[in-house]
Amino acid sequence: MSYILCMSTLSHLESQVLQLPEDQRVSLVNRILQSSEPSQSSDVETAWHNEIVRRIKDLDSGVTQRISASEVFEDIEKQFL
Repeated sequence: MSYILCMSTLSHLESQVLQLPEDQRVSLVNRILQSSEPSQSSDVETAWHNEIVRRIKDLDSGVTQRISASEVFEDIEKQFL
C-alpha cells in the first residue's frame, strides 16, 4: 500500500472514529491497544506494576506534574507530522 493511500485511509478512518460517542471511541482505543500488546510474562507485569506505583508516588509527592493528553498529542503532531 502506498504512503499516500495509507494516509488517506487513516484520515478517513479517523474522521469516522471521531464521530463515535466518547464511550465507543474509548472502547475502540482500548481494543486496538490490547490487540497490539504481546502477551507478557509475570516478570514484565511485575515490573510495570512497580513502575506504575512509582509514578503515582511521584505525582502524589509533586516530583512530577501531569500533562494533559491534548498537550501530549499536540507535541507528537508537531514532532512527527
